[in-house]
Amino acid sequence: MQIINNARVGIAQGSVDLFSDYETGGEMWTGEGSRSRSQWIRFDRSFSEVPSVHVSLTLWDMDNSHNVRADLTAEDISETGFNAIFRTWLDTKVARVRISWIAIGAVASEDDWDVL
Repeated sequence: MQIINNARVGIAQGSVDLFSDYETGGEMWTGEGSRSRSQWIRFDRSFSEVPSVHVSLTLWDMDNSHNVRADLTAEDISETGFNAIFRTWLDTKVARVRISWIAIGAVASEDDWDVL
């Protein structure tokens, strides 16, 4: 559990299309090559501490003749952003993926001050 010791809590959220490989015959759709995609998501405003980040699939367009395998994570989380990483494996074919995310954490205030 992350305990936020701050009077100000910020919530950032967004949605991003990670890829669309169907139209271009990309690797996720053909099932050959890289089976992972990542995208750096930058927050509009920095948090004062590393926030908690939740990611979820909001669109997944998969080939129905193979098993659906997917892993979505937020990695390298910092005060300014995170990497959203989608992975699949074996014979799964993915046409496109969109994710949504939410970050919750402490934000700075004009009333903050440090004792030296």
